[in-house]
Amino acid sequence: MKKYSFILIIAAAVVQFSCNKTNLEPKIYSSLTSQNAFLTKSDAIAAVNAVYARLKGPSVGDNFDYWTVRHFALTDLTTDVGHCSYTGDPGQLSLVQWNSANGLIAEDYRQIYKLIANANNAILNISPMTAITAEQKNQFLAEMKFLRAVAYMDLTDAWGPVILNTEKDVANPNYTTKTPPSPVADVEALLIGDLQNSINVLPIDYTKSDIYSTNDVGRATKGAAMTLLAKLYLRQHQWQKAADMAKQVIDLGIYQLYPTYAGLFKETNTWCSENIFSVLSDANVNGTELLNHFGPLSHPVLTDRWQYYAVTWDFYNSYGDEDDRKKMFFTEYQGVDNLTHKEAPTLGATAPAGVLYMPDVATMKYADPNGANTYYDGHSVDILRYADVLLSRAEALNELSGPTAEAISLVNQVKARSHAKLLTPANLTQVSMRDALLQERGWELYYEGKRRADLIRFGKYADVVNAYLKRTGQTPTVQMPRDQYFPYPLNQVTINPNLNNSGRQQ
Repeated sequence: MKKYSFILIIAAAVVQFSCNKTNLEPKIYSSLTSQNAFLTKSDAIAAVNAVYARLKGPSVGDNFDYWTVRHFALTDLTTDVGHCSYTGDPGQLSLVQWNSANGLIAEDYRQIYKLIANANNAILNISPMTAITAEQKNQFLAEMKFLRAVAYMDLTDAWGPVILNTEKDVANPNYTTKTPPSPVADVEALLIGDLQNSINVLPIDYTKSDIYSTNDVGRATKGAAMTLLAKLYLRQHQWQKAADMAKQVIDLGIYQLYPTYAGLFKETNTWCSENIFSVLSDANVNGTELLNHFGPLSHPVLTDRWQYYAVTWDFYNSYGDEDDRKKMFFTEYQGVDNLTHKEAPTLGATAPAGVLYMPDVATMKYADPNGANTYYDGHSVDILRYADVLLSRAEALNELSGPTAEAISLVNQVKARSHAKLLTPANLTQVSMRDALLQERGWELYYEGKRRADLIRFGKYADVVNAYLKRTGQTPTVQMPRDQYFPYPLNQVTINPNLNNSGRQQ
């Protein structure tokens, strides 16, 4: 309450002194403009870093936006994987029922466009700088274009046609124009050009950078741009281009699977050879609230957590018992409430005295039981990692030629890391391989912002999610093509009526 009291005091002071005409003339101590803000290399670095920061949030006090929590509400809660037992906006998404007034839909949209705005501003102002070399300038611009591409990929996955803003719109703004959304193909054309530029300019890593003082892991790289372009080609069903681009990432020879799935997601493992592009955190100086949102309720070790984003028991039980990934959940524990938290033996069963049947199960992916137990945590979020590259190439190869030996081997590399049951060529067809790939992507990449886009790309969103809802006694709600995209947020439609929600789920 102290923060709000302080704001009220300031507000009262403003009202009091606004009546004193002698104090109406402002005294300007300094003025920050485009002419004096982009003069040095340090200025350019600060602008670039501000765009990376938008992947998380504007400050430690708000580091649960976009890729460090809220984006998962749209990508995973709305599928067979994610579950939230709370009511309101997340509960609506978890039931696969939403409307244009949903606050999480609006927040994700807003935060993504904030990143795009920062990137456009940096591109516009760094482009004419003379205090940096041409190579440094190209490096900065390539980083910004990559980050903008990440944002537009997420926007078009979620909303399809969206308003396309670039640095040209910042240079010549028209604040009264109600811009209509651009077709997805137009957005993708920009992204392909930007990512090809980034591939040509960005380094493999920053060990020899003359811009950054250390090997700044977590920055955009050649491999990251290649991976994102491969994923764009997958979405377009350009299978040969996707296969070739994924192969180029593999052929870089710098990425490999981490030895264990559990170790990959330990809080101390901020960066490793499987990471291609990640949002990095530090619990002490640059933390997030992943542990708060994903940690288990009433747990004796990870105390005071919310289990806000959890996993459905239905999805958890789809793992084979031999699969190490099945061990990455808080399936049963004695809570601080003196109740045994566990799964119900049957749907709708009544718990006996001393037992709490959990409606969902918390994952250790962002709640390391051996990590820090502070309010802010240091968990990283992998936006792009090597396992995804292997599965992406396998998917493209299967669409081109069916279950080839290479495609099967690529999937089995991912499975073998977790001691999961391997695929065998016997009885595998292109269709059954496709189903196996979709299932494997779910098991491997849940709560990494991939599930909904995967289901839609495979043409299985309605089938898989409605089947899950039916199995769990809920109402199957998904209708395609209506639910391929989310409705534009109501507050944005109010500002710009050209964002037409007609035909979309309201």
